[in-house]
Amino acid sequence: MIDFTLSPQQLALQSHARAFASTHLSTAAATYDHLPDQAARFRATRPIYRAAVSAGLISGQIPAPLGGTGGSLVDAAILVEELYAVEASASLTILGTGLGLTPLLLAGSAEQHARLLAPFLSGQGEPFASLVHSEPGGTANWLEKGGRGLQTTARREGDEWVITGEKLWTTNSAGWDGRGAELQCVVCRYVQDGGPQDPAQDPKDAICIVMVTREDIARNREEAYTVLGDPELAGHRAASGPHTRFTNLRVPAANLLAAPGHGAAVIEQTFGSSAAIVGAMSVGIMRAAFEAALAYAKTQTRGGSVPILERQSVADLLIDVKMRCEASRYLTWKALHGLENGPGGFAARLEMALEAKVFASDNAVKCVVDGMKVVGMSAYAKDQPFSRLLNDAACLPLFDGGNVGIRRRQIERIFLAEEYEPWAASYGV
Repeated sequence: MIDFTLSPQQLALQSHARAFASTHLSTAAATYDHLPDQAARFRATRPIYRAAVSAGLISGQIPAPLGGTGGSLVDAAILVEELYAVEASASLTILGTGLGLTPLLLAGSAEQHARLLAPFLSGQGEPFASLVHSEPGGTANWLEKGGRGLQTTARREGDEWVITGEKLWTTNSAGWDGRGAELQCVVCRYVQDGGPQDPAQDPKDAICIVMVTREDIARNREEAYTVLGDPELAGHRAASGPHTRFTNLRVPAANLLAAPGHGAAVIEQTFGSSAAIVGAMSVGIMRAAFEAALAYAKTQTRGGSVPILERQSVADLLIDVKMRCEASRYLTWKALHGLENGPGGFAARLEMALEAKVFASDNAVKCVVDGMKVVGMSAYAKDQPFSRLLNDAACLPLFDGGNVGIRRRQIERIFLAEEYEPWAASYGV
């Protein structure tokens, strides 16, 4: 039986998320738009993040068996859509902590869970987690044999791991004050001598994940962790994706999350679920664009005798936006349900998640542009939401693995596999 009806618990989650967004996110842009740079705008959202922690939106990204209140991945999509339909920047900061926790949730030991999840379960303060993967030179081909590979390295010295390298676009990683998030899951290339990647080696064999806490950074020399900058963004104008540098930063051996040879699989699994979550972000933006354009079309005649919604060209644009939004939502739900429940093996489940990300994020941009066509030149006005929605939507095909250089290439490799079953994720083999 196929049923897209939300359960009473999911309806309650949706209502809670919608109320939070209405109360805290609807006025977010007014608190940061006038500020001069990315870092200042990011810091201005701190009260919103504190409210999200208090409202259970952080503990809600941790599964119940580990002490949180999180449900299924479809539940996560419901939450994400409600937040992104109102404001993207502060929402990305809230959701970025969930992404940052995912490697720990997937691969952490019982001791690591007990020690490192506590701040995120407390419902107090403003704790950040960050997945620290991308690098200034790009990571689209980070696992290509013969390539440069990751430039951030980790080596073992006695009872410590030593990290050296630079990272970029790592949401929340610097914390509120530039001295690091409460937890950073840093993806590194293990090399004991600090040298370049061996062109004859499979890069996956060297990938590890080392966790870094604020306390670890405080124990090191100040220059061991530095923030080199916070790039100015056209969209997500109050999010933080800083450029940071590790210089012989030392952390306890107990902070090794994934040993060399095991880290790449954890990251692939993490980015599999996050791909479909970007689908839910995209649906939120499409929804906002549709609702704004529909309201305009129902009330404006633009000098004619009837509202412009009664013009066939306008109605057809809105019909297309609505259909893309609905299709993207249900593909996203299917992908997230499939990741947890099947059918199909991991490759089939991953394929559906990747398709949800590519399809929904590409369509988010199209939907905002079509909404602007409905409204016309007035869509450029600051009292309309479309310029903000377009800037935020433009990021979605590019981040969390760009659609062209990463996500479509992942799908291509799945297609090329000799054992590929085209409809395994739809019906099973």
